[in-house]
Amino acid sequence: MGRGRAKAKQTKVARELKYSSHNTDFEALQRELSGDSDSGRRTEDRFDDPSDDDYDDYRR
Repeated sequence: MGRGRAKAKQTKVARELKYSSHNTDFEALQRELSGDSDSGRRTEDRFDDPSDDDYDDYRR
């Protein structure tokens, strides 16, 4: 019985994604798709450092 709210929320989010206009950074997309080694290396380094996460506020 509780599926009505969840489905309404999903429908709302889907409509927002479908009809809203997004600012797309085409230069960043081109770099990502071309396999530029510098940009790929920076993203790997960002995820490799576990001390650099933002979850410290939630840990107890």
